[in-house]
Amino acid sequence: MIASDVLKHRTGWCYAKSHLLASLLRANKIPAGFCYQRLSCSEYKDDVYCLHGLNAIYLKNYGWYKVDARGNKEGVNAQFNPPIEKLAFELAENEYDLSKIYDKPLSEVVTALEKNKTYEEMINNFPDCLEV
Repeated sequence: MIASDVLKHRTGWCYAKSHLLASLLRANKIPAGFCYQRLSCSEYKDDVYCLHGLNAIYLKNYGWYKVDARGNKEGVNAQFNPPIEKLAFELAENEYDLSKIYDKPLSEVVTALEKNKTYEEMINNFPDCLEV
């Protein structure tokens, strides 16, 4: 799934949503980058960790501010309320933020989106990264 597919299907993985958001922001001259969290993906499969795709937006009055384009649902309440960051997931044990703001999506994320065409394929091949 690519960023434009999120518009077409009105749904998508967090990665595709973050790619779409970055494209829309950049098209409107708003600096945006890509960020990631390494989270437990036990919601999908036991004992698996994966990357969660986020964005960072440069806000003149606040600097870089992380946002989550994944969408809210019961138990998930991301908010846009600068300067307070309220992302979709609070980090638990063995979970962490990747510290860098990337100008392009990570290659393992792009590969996963290109290679895995079904829900089942993706949950069996989530992108992951062990760097802190």
